[in-house]
Amino acid sequence: MMNTMTSDELTVAIAVPLETEYVDRIRAAHPSVKVLHEPDLLPPERFPADHAGDPDFQRTTEQEERYWAMLRAADILYGFPNENPAGLATIAEGNQRLQWIQAMAAGAGGAVKASGVNTAILQRIRITTSAGVHALPLAEFALLGVLNGFKRTAELAQDQHTKTWPELRTPTRLVNGSRLVIAGLGEIGLETARLARALGMRVSGTKRTVEALEGIDHVSDNGGLPDLLASADAVVNTLPGTPYTEKLFNHEIFSAMKPGTVFVNVGRGTVVDEDALLEALDNGQVSYACLDVFAVEPLPADSPLWEHPRVMVSPHTSALSAAENRLIAERFTGNLGIFLAGGELPHLVDPVHFY
Repeated sequence: MMNTMTSDELTVAIAVPLETEYVDRIRAAHPSVKVLHEPDLLPPERFPADHAGDPDFQRTTEQEERYWAMLRAADILYGFPNENPAGLATIAEGNQRLQWIQAMAAGAGGAVKASGVNTAILQRIRITTSAGVHALPLAEFALLGVLNGFKRTAELAQDQHTKTWPELRTPTRLVNGSRLVIAGLGEIGLETARLARALGMRVSGTKRTVEALEGIDHVSDNGGLPDLLASADAVVNTLPGTPYTEKLFNHEIFSAMKPGTVFVNVGRGTVVDEDALLEALDNGQVSYACLDVFAVEPLPADSPLWEHPRVMVSPHTSALSAAENRLIAERFTGNLGIFLAGGELPHLVDPVHFY
């Protein structure tokens, strides 16, 4: 879809907390674009890249009116209003001039679906994700999970907690020379593969479009996953949550793994059948699981995953880094240049499948 507006007609509104220095960089890169930013209307961040901001923040009635008036005056939004699906639904219905929203999340499709905005509106408003911005922190976390599993850190922590010095010293496993399978060779998967190869791992994986990839031994679609898993020492899932990936990692897939496989999930929790994962942990098919995402979040207090001795629970924070706001602002600045030139924006949310 080509942009039909000239840049001097364009207005961008910053809908979520963002440091002034990054707003100024957006303005400097595209001086013909009007950028609306009113920090007093946005909740303070509790930590770097806290896009939702302090939940205790409350606008006055006058501030609430100013906030929505600012957003209704924009052709482009930086972030979902109030960083939630309800805000997206409100502005999608209330701003007929809105053409594009830059989402903060890499997996923004879930929020778009939850908003209930109809397909006709989503054909008019393009929504781009921040996919790729989080690739490096996610890849580093994925490798942390692999190393934890290979180096038995859960057992070491338990021994330390009980002040136990084992009579027999148990060897750890070498990462170098081991085989890693990555489900989802997108930007996150390929960054994970790059780091894994630096440690001497041999990497294979899955991709919707099967094609040869430099540095990847074998590429298949998800249908070929069981064959890849047969020789894998570790598995990292980076796949998003879609109807096509729901519970992809089920009893059959875990059974295809060789005993002792390390499993890491930095994709979406819905991709994993958690009952099947627990069974695989208990029967030794999976020796260790490092999980940043879950089918239900927050993870319910009664979930056995909390207390399993060979599971690491991370509260969906592995993508976060102190550099995130800068990286997303840089991504938006580049995307704005593409938009002004009439190009095709990258990382668009599919308005039908929300991928």
